[in-house]
Amino acid sequence: MTTDRDETDRTPAVCDRIRVDLGERSYEVLVHEGLLDQVGEFLAPFKLGPETIVVTNPVIKRHYGARVVRSLKAVGLKPTVLALPDGERTKSLRWVAWVLNELLRRRYERKAWLVALGGGVIGDLAGFAASIYLRGIPFAQVPTTLVAQVDASIGGKTGVNHRLGKNLIGTFYQPKLVLIDPGVLRTLPQREYRAGLAEVIKYGVIADAELFEFLERDMDQILKLEPAALHRVIRTSCAIKAAVVSEDEREGDRRRILNFGHTVGHALETLGGYRRYTHGEAVAIGMVVAARLAERLGLADASVGTRIRALVARTRLPADLPPRSASALLRAMRQDKKVQDRRIHFVLPDRIGHVVVRPVEEPEIRQVLTARQPGT
Repeated sequence: MTTDRDETDRTPAVCDRIRVDLGERSYEVLVHEGLLDQVGEFLAPFKLGPETIVVTNPVIKRHYGARVVRSLKAVGLKPTVLALPDGERTKSLRWVAWVLNELLRRRYERKAWLVALGGGVIGDLAGFAASIYLRGIPFAQVPTTLVAQVDASIGGKTGVNHRLGKNLIGTFYQPKLVLIDPGVLRTLPQREYRAGLAEVIKYGVIADAELFEFLERDMDQILKLEPAALHRVIRTSCAIKAAVVSEDEREGDRRRILNFGHTVGHALETLGGYRRYTHGEAVAIGMVVAARLAERLGLADASVGTRIRALVARTRLPADLPPRSASALLRAMRQDKKVQDRRIHFVLPDRIGHVVVRPVEEPEIRQVLTARQPGT
């Protein structure tokens, strides 16, 4: 992370700059209030073509579309706004095709920019479209939800869902830049904001015990969007994600730890038709299940799962599995893209701040899925 500046750099002096170090594909994640009004300034130095396609949804367009368009026009870019329906069900091949059709109809060339203005659905879908249009055009992430700011916008995972599972179709395609303006979170519904905090809790469990302790201590301030606490949460989470991605871009080994809570979480999303739970809510339940599984396997003592469950509950996120057949959950987990050699792999916490990745046999998983849950 650096704040070094030269005379032509208009980045705010207190802006956090976090580098994702991937050689020629390296880029920066910038975090600062007000960056939404500087999108054009940050794209202009790349000296690509003037055509800029802003992919968003109607809600974000209403709140922030005019500000982004104004910033693009101010530096001579020519923006077009494409608004997709809001919601996880939009994250599909049907809507990727719609975006591609619009790009082709307008005859955009390889120097056109694509700007993903929205949450994880928009970022994943727009990034996927950018990766396959004319075999790849540049794109930037301007995330407007907490889950997108701390997780989905960084790392280059793009793609869409399939009826058999989440994120089964996609590519690794890095953005040129990620611009994070914490101020946009003030218009985010509380349910969506809390859902993003599930990913922050994840970072504390997998890599940063100090962050986890900060969340335990100051969650009330974080829930109120207190600026200093919120900035620390975003900055620390982005730095962890950037470090992991820099070490392992394509999830060969180290990056797998970022899937903590996602094995069960993705299964819950799939079985719920991407309607019952938000992504963060499903991950919250998945983290609690993974901690219980770690305890059952003798990897962690009971205090690890107790602390994770307590923090999830304090964040006002769901912690318990819904009444559902363990067999249905297992079937959905078998479709997960992280399955290897037909064995389900879990990220399991052995202590707060550290996890291990290992295959777990289905009888062990079933035991945890069917066991009586604490507090029930």
